Amino acid sequence: MSAVFKFSHISSLYLTFCLLFVLALSAKNYDATLCHDDERQALLQFKSGLVDEADRLPSWVGETSDCCKWAGITCDNITGHVHKIHLPGICAYPSDYNTIKEYNEAARQMLRGDISQSILYLKQLEHLDLSCNDFRGIQIPRFMGSLGNLRYLNLSRSGFGGTIPPQLGNLTELEVLCLGSSYHAFESTSIINMQWLSSMRSLRHLDMSGVNLTEASDWFQVINTLPSLAQLHLSRSGLPDIHPNVASLNLTFLSSLDLSGNYFYNSFMPRWIFSITSLVSLDLSWCNLRGLPIPSSTSSFHNLTSLKFLHISENEFMSSSLVLKELSSIGGNLISLDMRFCGVKSATLDSLHNLTSLLSLDLSENQLTSTIPKSLGNLCNLRHIDMGLNNFQNISLTSLLRSFLDCKSPSLESLQLGENGISGPIPESIGNLSFLRSLYLSWNLISGPIPESIGNLSFLRSLYLSWNLISGPIPYSVGGLSSLESFDVSYNHLTGTLPESLGQLSKLKYLYLSHNLLTGVVTDAHFSKLIGLKNLDGSGNNLTLRPHHANWVPSFQLESLDISSWDLGPQFPLWLLTQRDLSSLYMRNTKISSTMPESFWRSFPNLELLDMSQNQIQGRLFEIPATLYEVDLSSNLFSGKLPKLFNSSMLNVLDLSNNSFTGSLFHLLCSWGGNVIEALNLANNHLSGAIPKCWVKWQSLRFLNLENNNLSGVIPTAMGYLSSLVSLNMCKNKLSGRLPASLMWLKELQILEFASNELVGSIPTWIGTELLDLRILNLRSNSFDGTISHELCYLTAIQILDFAHNNLSGNIPRCFNNFTVLSKKETIEIDPFSVIFVVFGNIVITNSASLVMKGQEYTYSTNLDLVMFLDLSGNKLSGSIPVELMALQALQSLNISNNQLTGVIPKNIGDMKLLESFDVSSNHLSGELPMSLSGLTFLSSFNVSFNNLTGRIPTSTQLQSFNESSFFGNKLCGVPLTQICGEIEHHKDQQEGDTSHGVDFGLIISILLGFFVGFWSIVIPLNVGTIWILLSKLRYMLGC
Repeated sequence: MSAVFKFSHISSLYLTFCLLFVLALSAKNYDATLCHDDERQALLQFKSGLVDEADRLPSWVGETSDCCKWAGITCDNITGHVHKIHLPGICAYPSDYNTIKEYNEAARQMLRGDISQSILYLKQLEHLDLSCNDFRGIQIPRFMGSLGNLRYLNLSRSGFGGTIPPQLGNLTELEVLCLGSSYHAFESTSIINMQWLSSMRSLRHLDMSGVNLTEASDWFQVINTLPSLAQLHLSRSGLPDIHPNVASLNLTFLSSLDLSGNYFYNSFMPRWIFSITSLVSLDLSWCNLRGLPIPSSTSSFHNLTSLKFLHISENEFMSSSLVLKELSSIGGNLISLDMRFCGVKSATLDSLHNLTSLLSLDLSENQLTSTIPKSLGNLCNLRHIDMGLNNFQNISLTSLLRSFLDCKSPSLESLQLGENGISGPIPESIGNLSFLRSLYLSWNLISGPIPESIGNLSFLRSLYLSWNLISGPIPYSVGGLSSLESFDVSYNHLTGTLPESLGQLSKLKYLYLSHNLLTGVVTDAHFSKLIGLKNLDGSGNNLTLRPHHANWVPSFQLESLDISSWDLGPQFPLWLLTQRDLSSLYMRNTKISSTMPESFWRSFPNLELLDMSQNQIQGRLFEIPATLYEVDLSSNLFSGKLPKLFNSSMLNVLDLSNNSFTGSLFHLLCSWGGNVIEALNLANNHLSGAIPKCWVKWQSLRFLNLENNNLSGVIPTAMGYLSSLVSLNMCKNKLSGRLPASLMWLKELQILEFASNELVGSIPTWIGTELLDLRILNLRSNSFDGTISHELCYLTAIQILDFAHNNLSGNIPRCFNNFTVLSKKETIEIDPFSVIFVVFGNIVITNSASLVMKGQEYTYSTNLDLVMFLDLSGNKLSGSIPVELMALQALQSLNISNNQLTGVIPKNIGDMKLLESFDVSSNHLSGELPMSLSGLTFLSSFNVSFNNLTGRIPTSTQLQSFNESSFFGNKLCGVPLTQICGEIEHHKDQQEGDTSHGVDFGLIISILLGFFVGFWSIVIPLNVGTIWILLSKLRYMLGC
C-alpha cells in the first residue's frame, strides 16, 4: 500500500509540474504575440475594404502587432487563432437623437464599404458581429457561407440589400443568426425560398425582422424543421400567411416568438401558437387578428402556463370579454401585458381579473371611459401603467388615480395618462406615489395649481404636464425633485415668477416652460446648479433675463435654447457666446438692438438652427457658416450686401426678409457651387439690379420670395430650372418684359405672384395648360393686354385669381365655372409647404398675398389658404357678366368693377352664399338688382355705383346697411337711398320730358289728339245724313 501510495504521490507531483509548465508557457505566449501572421494579414485586408470615418480601428495597424489585442478582436488564449470579430455600430433610430449633430455623429461611427473575402482565412472564426453599421445596400457576400466554424452571425440593421444568399445554409454549426433589417434608407433585404435554413439544426436564435418574406411561402414549414429553436423574431416581414388552422408545431423549446407588424388581414388567431406551452414571451402586436379559432381544450390561452410577457396590441379579438376571461386563467403568471389599440371598452375590461403578478400594463388607445376595476389584480404592485389616448372626459384625475393613491405602499414607477381629456386638479396626494419615476399627464384639461406635494417625489426623473389648463405659480417645492431630468410645463396658464429652487436640480437636462404667463426677472441664481442642462425652452413668456454678474459664465453647456419673447436687450448677451455646444438657438423678439458680436459665428461651431428674427440687430452680415441648416434673421436692421454662402453649405432655409440689405442678388446666388436650400425669403429689402441667371444651382428650391425690392429687368429664362418650386412671389418690383415660357416647367407651382411690376404682353395660355396645381395666381397692376384665354379654365384648383388693373379686353370666360374649388365641387387643402413652410425646427416662413378686398388692401399670410377671391377690376372687359360665374359658390370676394360690362346682374347671384364683398361699380350694367341679393347674409362690402341700374333696392339686413355711395349713379330707389320708390313712379313721365318746368308736352298732345279723334268718331256718324242734304243743296245753288 505504501509503494502504491508513493507512486501515486509522485504521479500527482509530475502532473502538477506539467500543468504549471503549460500555464507558464501559456502566460509567456500571452505576453508575446499570439496572432498568426496570415490571420493578421487577413484582418488588415478586411479593414482596407471598410470606410472607417470615425477611426474606430486605430489599433488595426502594423505588420508585427498582435491582432489579438486589436479593437473588436478576440483570440483563443491557447492557439492564438481569431475566433471573434465584434464590431457593431450604434443601434438607434434618427428619432432617438435630440439634434442633427448627435445623429450625424452616430452615423459617423458606422462602418461602410465592402466586406473582404480575406476573412475566409480565419478558419477558427466562431463569432462575427457587424450589426448596426451602414453598408449602403450591398448584398450579403455569398462567401460568408464558407465560414463553416461560425456559431454566431449578426448582420442586422447594417444597411444590406438584395436577396439574402442561400449559401448561408452551409453554416450548419450556427446557433445565432440575426439578419433583421431596420428602417434604414438603403436596407431592403428579402428571401424568396427559406429551404436553406433547414440545415441549421443547431439554430437557437433566429432574427429576420424587417426582411421581406412576402414571397417566402415555405417559411412556416421550414421553421418547423428547427428543433432547437428557442427564439424566433419575424416582425415586420410581410409574412404571407399565419396558417391559423394548423394545430401544432414541433418547436418544443421555443420560449420567445415575435410576429409583430405582420398584417394578416382578418385572419384568426392561429391554433398552433397555443400548442407551444414553453412560450415565455409572445408578441403579436399589429397583426390585425380578428378572432380566436373554434374554442377547444388545445386552442386557448390557458395552455400557455409559462407565459409572462404578452404584447398583443392592435388585434381586434382582444376586445372580447370571452378572450379576456380566458386570459385571466393564466393571469397569475403574467408580468407584462400590452393591449394597446385593441378596441377594449371599460365594460369589457371587467372580464379581465386575477392578474396578481402583473408589473406592467398598457391599455392606451382603447375606448376606456372609467377607472380600472380592482378585480383586475393587485394594482398596488403595478410599476408601469399606460392608459393614454382613451376617453376619460367625465372623470377627474383624483378619481382615476384613487386605486393607486389608496395603496399603503404603492409600487408605481411610471404613469402615462396623456391625451385623455381628464379634468380637475392634480391631487395633493400625488406626493404619496413615492417610487414614481415618470409622470405623463400632457394634453388633458387638468386645471388648478401644481401641488406642493410634488416635491416629495424624489425619485421622479420625468414630469410632463404640458398642454393643460394648469394655473398658479410653479411651486418652490420643485427644488426637492433631486432626480429630475425632464420638466415640461409648457402651454399652460402658469403665472408668477420662476422659483429660484429650480436652480437646485443638478440632474435636470430638459426644461420646457414655453407659452405660459410667467413674468418677472430671471437671474443666474435660477441656473446655479444646473450643470447638466441641455435643452431650455422658455419662449412665449414675459420674462426678463438679468444676470447678477456682467461676466456670468453658466455652469451648463446647452445644446438647444429657445428664449424667444424674453427681454434680453438692448445689448447682445455675452454669456451666450460661452455655449459652444449649441445646435439650435431661437431668440425671436428679445429686444436686442445692438450689433451682432464679431465672434458670434466662431462661438457656435455646431450651430444648425438659428432664429433671431423680430429684433433690431444692426450691422453687416458677411457670411453664413456651412454647418447651419436653417437661418431666420428677418425683421432686423441688417444692412449692406447679402451674405456669402460656402460651397459646402447644407443650408435648407434662409430668411433675411424685412431688413435693409442693398445691392445685387448675384453675390448670394451665384458665387458658389450649389446648395440644398428649399426656402429663400429676401422680401422687403432694398435689393436692386437684374435677377441673375444662375438658378440652375437652386433646383431644390420650393419657396422663393423676392417681394417689395427694387429689382428690375426681365425675368430670366433660367428660372425654369426651379422644377421643385411650389411658391414664387416677385410682387412690387420693377420687372419688365413678358413672362418667359420657361416658367411652364415649374409643374409643382401652387402660388405665382408678379403683382405691381411692369410686365407686358398677353397672359400666357401655358399657365392654364401646364401649371395645373396653381392655387394662387396674382398678376395685379401690370400692363398685360389681350383677352383672358379659355385655357386658364384648366386651373381647377385656383382659389385666388387677381388680374386687376391691367389692359385686358374681351369677355369674361364662361368656363370659369370649371374652377372646382371655387365652385365647391371639390375640396383641396393647400399644401402647407406653399403657405407655411416648416422644416426641422421652429422656424416658420410664411407666404403672403396683398389683396384688395372691401375697398382696402389687406395682406394675408397664415390664413391665405382660406381666402377665395376673384378680381378682374380696372381693365377693359366687355360683354355681359356670365351666368356661369354665379356657380363659384365658395367665392368670398368678387370684383369686376371699372370695366365696360353690359347687360344685367345675373338673377342667380344669390347662389354665392359665402360672398362677403361684391363690386361691379363703374360699368354699363342695366336692369334691376336681383331679388336673390337679399340672401347674401355674409355681405359686408357692396358697390354697384355708376351703372344704369333701375328699380327698387331689394330688402335685406345687409343691403340696407350700406352707405348711399354704394348705389350712386343709377336710377335706383328705396333704402338706403333717400329717393322713395312711389315718387319716382308718379313723376316718372314728367322727369323724362321738360327738365326745366316739369311739363310733358308729349303727354298733352297725345291727350288732345285722342280727344279730337274720339269726338269726331261719334259726331260724324250721327249727322252724316244731314250733312249730305246740305251739301246737295249747296251744289244745286252753285250750279245755278
